[in-house]
Parts: sequence; structure tokens; C-alpha cells
Amino acid sequence: MISGHRIRALGVDVTGDGTSAPLGATPSDAGVNFSVCSRSATGMELLLFDGVDDARPARAVRIDPATNRTYHYWYVFVPDVRPGQIYGYRVEGPSDHARGLRFDGDKVLLDPYGRGVVVPDGYRRAAAAGKGDNTASAMKSVVVDPNGYDWEGDAPLRRPASRTVVYETHVRGFTRHSSSGVEEERRGTYAGLIEKIPYLRDLGVTAVELLPVFQFDAQDAPNGVNYWGYAPVSFFAPHQAYGSRRDPLGPIDEFRDMVKALHRAGLEVILDVVYNHTAEGGHDGPTLCFRGLDNVTYYILEHDRARYADYTGCGNTLNANHPIVRRMIVDSLRYWVEVMHVDGFRFDLASILTRDESGQPMPNPPVLWDIESDPVLASTKLFAEAWDAAGLYQVGSFVGDSWKEWNGRFRDDARDFFRGAPGSLRRFADRLVGSPEIYGHEQREPEQSVNFVTCHDGFTLNDLVSYERKHNEANGEHNRDGTDDNRSWNCGVEGPTNDPAVEKLRNRQVKNFLTATMLSVGLPMIVMGDEVRRTQGGNNNAYCQDNETSWFDWALLAEHADVHRFVMLLNARRLLRDVEHERRRESLSEMIRKANKAWHGVELDRPDWRDDSHSIAFTVEMRRDGMLVHVILNAYWEPLDFELPPVAEGAGGHWRRWIDTALDSPHDIVPWQTAPALAVRTYHAEARSVVVLFTATAHSASAMVTP
Repeated sequence: MISGHRIRALGVDVTGDGTSAPLGATPSDAGVNFSVCSRSATGMELLLFDGVDDARPARAVRIDPATNRTYHYWYVFVPDVRPGQIYGYRVEGPSDHARGLRFDGDKVLLDPYGRGVVVPDGYRRAAAAGKGDNTASAMKSVVVDPNGYDWEGDAPLRRPASRTVVYETHVRGFTRHSSSGVEEERRGTYAGLIEKIPYLRDLGVTAVELLPVFQFDAQDAPNGVNYWGYAPVSFFAPHQAYGSRRDPLGPIDEFRDMVKALHRAGLEVILDVVYNHTAEGGHDGPTLCFRGLDNVTYYILEHDRARYADYTGCGNTLNANHPIVRRMIVDSLRYWVEVMHVDGFRFDLASILTRDESGQPMPNPPVLWDIESDPVLASTKLFAEAWDAAGLYQVGSFVGDSWKEWNGRFRDDARDFFRGAPGSLRRFADRLVGSPEIYGHEQREPEQSVNFVTCHDGFTLNDLVSYERKHNEANGEHNRDGTDDNRSWNCGVEGPTNDPAVEKLRNRQVKNFLTATMLSVGLPMIVMGDEVRRTQGGNNNAYCQDNETSWFDWALLAEHADVHRFVMLLNARRLLRDVEHERRRESLSEMIRKANKAWHGVELDRPDWRDDSHSIAFTVEMRRDGMLVHVILNAYWEPLDFELPPVAEGAGGHWRRWIDTALDSPHDIVPWQTAPALAVRTYHAEARSVVVLFTATAHSASAMVTP
């Protein structure tokens, strides 16, 4: 049967020949060429709107399948249309769920290649899921001229991975709070983020990793709103609500203004991209775009074809290795690099991209090799979240040669070590030196491991040391949502406390985690607000909290100035470290093999690797810098005295102390050049602390032997 009413042609049916390529809406001096792909459609109509909130189109152009269809591509040229034009599609075809066909001629659909999206004030997700005409409330696409912007010579920065420190942040949450100092109309926008670039530079990070900025459905949440943005409806359009300007083209230009300003400040832009599912959800979800154009092409379906395979936990799974879909994914990535000038991508649930149309993992998934081998993307950073919601875990085995991976095992093992979990020491020691147990076999650079302790998903760093369990009641799911595997320790009291001893311990633990993240071999990442102990009140799944739970409270900058200073000095030294391996393209295994290092316990050269051990020390020779670095990690609940390697007179005769997280600020960390000399042979490391010492290597008497 044919679903919905027969498409009605409104206005004047004026068409030109048009072309199938390129896909999307392509403007020229004479008008706009529209092209869209649908294999099984039987009829199609292009709708043109004068305003965002219009209930009916001003024109409807019937696309003739006899003259304006080639293969599966439907196209039409419409003269005198200009950038800024609002448009959508109605598509006819069979509604046969047993065959996976879900055409609905009542629904207005987005263009999968639309470069802009507008959302009417009356948008209702339910209207797209129910029966009947949703023209008045539907999201619609916008014609965009990709060349209509003056970049003033801007280009992606191409910063080496070895000199990269990532700051994961949220466009809206970064400046939405009233304490941000940003004017009301720019809070929570691309323009608002521009105002905070001096803060990012002073902090010492080199890249901002933005939570999803592709247009998403903010109503895709069982309660509240979808704040994080992992609910895409378009892979080419920046999220309209993050623009401070209300005109259809405003968000596109404002996003480019932001990228250009960040680049001028030496900061790269990495986008968190969601190519694993869409906001159309499961079998009872709304028809917004892909479902109504070519359901069997865009999604992995169950055997009965009526339901969607769900490897994402979000109701559906994109059929990423289908030729049409994988071309769209690569075209999207190319667009964001070539036209929008971004520097890299973090792929949400990237293991989805290894699955075939039946959901089985593939040894050589075409879409991943298409991405990796594309010459336009050759210099971009590619970060994989190498797992999915159905249990496919590929950390250390993700397909490809140039992908870097979010190292979830670094997160888990660091948390275990600093909370004193038995058996965590040996695993954590491996994470400190680049996780060779995971990555050493691949002959890859050490920055393959993206090291992090916290991210948007889970506890903030403050909450990691303040809560034993999640507190997600505000999400409206009776605290059932969010992981129970937090590996957190509240330092003796659940939640906020006025106990100065507990607060001091929490502050120390925060600095311990930050030090481990920044000093470990790999590419470090911190999350927005951890540098000022931002809290979410124990909520470890704040995806639906578009309020002060999730927003950056800038008053914390004064309240926790010591932690902020600590991060600034950590980053300053991080970017001075030896990066000779990057120039030589030296692999992790080769670097670890050549490293002149030694492991110690409280006695030199006698590390205690037992499961009940909670402390370790190691010495590393930094040849290029001409110095030795000695690190003490005491996760034990009592102070310990650690022997120090002897230092010869020719090296100055003393170790210098850079970091001791047990000391009060400003002695907890000092500028590298002003580190005080210590005339000691042992170091008294307080309970649950990290100490970093250094000295020159000249005539060093220490025995640097790898165990």
C-alpha cells in the first residue's frame, strides 16, 4: 500500500533538468540544484518555504521520475532560488514494515546532505512519530553556499599529537551559566565560546573537543531534553540552537567564526561525531529524514525487517558499511574539514562502524578504511571510542593504522589504583608508560592511547572523589540509568562536606588524577570544569540536564583556584616535553624498549608488584632534556619513605621537587624553572600522594635498569 495522501503539487511546477551530483542543495548564480538518494521511492516532491514557522510551503516542485531520476538519485534544478532558502521533501513509497519500508507521504523530511537546519517554534517530535501531516512542526533544511564565507587565510592547524592536550567541552554548557560573564543572548552559543578563548589559552590546552554540534533533536529524551546532543538528524548542519543569530544561515557562519577564532589562538577544533545512530529511534520513533527516504539502506534491521537492530542503546543503528551510507559519512567528514575547517573527530561508539548489515563485526570494515585512506582526511585527528553498547570492545584492536583510541582501561585502572583497589598496581604501571600491554604489538606511536580519567559520560573528577554511588534521581528514571561501575571513592563522606580533612584529601586525590593523566605516555584529555572541581551532584549520566547541574559555574574558578593553577602548570610543562619520537615516527614499543627507566618500591630497584601493594616509584632518563625524572605514587593510606637514586656532584648534587600533591598551594606544584633543591636521600611521601622530582643527568650514579 501507499502510505499517506498522494503528494500535492502547490504553486508553479517549474523545474530544470538538474544533475544527480553533487548530493544536497548546490547553489549557483542561476538557482539551486537539489539531489537526494532513494532506492525504493515511487514519488517525490521538493517543498520550498518562505519562513521557519510556515504551516504550508510557498512552492512545491514535483520531481519527475521519468526525466529527473538517474539510478537511485532524484534531482531537480530550481531557478532563482538563493542561499538561505528553507526546504524539505515529501516522499511517496510503500509502507510495508515486513520488508523494512516505512514511507510516509504526510511527513516533511530533511535533506540528508542539508548544510543547514531550521527548527520551528512549534516543533514536536511526537508529530513526526504519529499519523498525519506535520508540515507546520517539522524541522527543515536550508540552502547554504559553502564558499560564501571569508576565512581570511585560515586552515586546520595540524598540530602533532605529541603536543596535544584535549579539553572536552560542551558549547552550551561552557558559557550558559549566569556567572560566565557572557551577555545573555550569546550565552551557550558558538559566539559565547569565542569570548572564553583567553581562558582556554591560559589553561594551556591545545584542542577543544566539542560534544556533538551536528543538528540534533533536543526532544529525543524520555525526560527533560537531550542536552549532550547524541541524537543527530543531520550530518552536515551545525546545531541551530547554538547560534546567537536567528536567521537561517546564522549558525553556519557563527560556527565558522568560532573555528577561525580558535585557530588564531592556536587551538584545534575536534568534533564528537555520531555516525552510529540517529534521532529517529526505534520502530515507534519519528520520521524525520532517513526512515522516510530509504529505511532499508540507512539502518541495520532485525531479521523480521520490522524492527531496528540496536547496538547503540538509542533505538537504531546506522548501516555504516552500506555504500550509500558510508559515502555520506565520508562526504560529511570531508565537508567539516574542507568547508568548516575542523581539525579532527572523536567517533562516538566507533565499534559500530565495524559491523556489517547483519550486525556482525567485519575484519576490514570498508567505511573505516574509506575514512583512513581519504587524502582530505589524512592530516586530521581520528579518535575512536572503540566499543559499543552491545558489548563489542575493541580497545587495542580497533581496525586501521592511524586511529587513536579513547583508552577506557586507563580510566578504570587509574581509578582503581588511587582508590586502593587490590591488584591494580601492575595494570596502572602499564598505563603510565603508554599501555604497551594493550598497544605495544601494533608498532604505533605512543599517542595512540588517549588517556583520560573522566569525560562527559560519568562522574566529574570532583564527584569521583566525593561519591561512592550515582545520584541520578533528577533524570526521572528512578536512578536506574547510568553505569554502576564508577570505581569511585568518596574519601569517607558521601557528597558535600564541611570536614576540612575530607576536603583536603579530595583536593589531593583530584591532583593525583590530573598528574597521572598529564604525565603518562599518550595523548591526555581532561573534561570541562575538572580544573575547578565542577560537580554534578553525583549525577553520572547528566545527558538530559540542561541546567546548572551540567553548566560550567565560573564562580568555581575563585573557589578552587589552587586546582586551576595546578592544571595550568601541568600543561605548561607537558608541552615542553621531549617529542623526538614524533619527528622520527618512533613506535610505542620501540620507545618503551629504548627508554632508560627503572621501577622502584620504597627501596631502590625493588618494586613490590604484589596484589596488596599500593605504591610504586620509577625513574626515567629524558635524554634530550638531559635530566632524570623520579616519580613516586603512594596510593597507600599511610605515609611512606622512599629511597631516592643517588645524584652525583656533577649533576648538582640534589633532586628538585616539581610536584607534591600533599603540599598546600603554591607548593603542591611550582614552575619547573623554580623547583627547590632537596638535600635528602629519602623522600617522605604522604598518604595518597604523587611526587615528581628531577635532576640533571650529568655523571648520574643511578642504575637505570629495566626490570
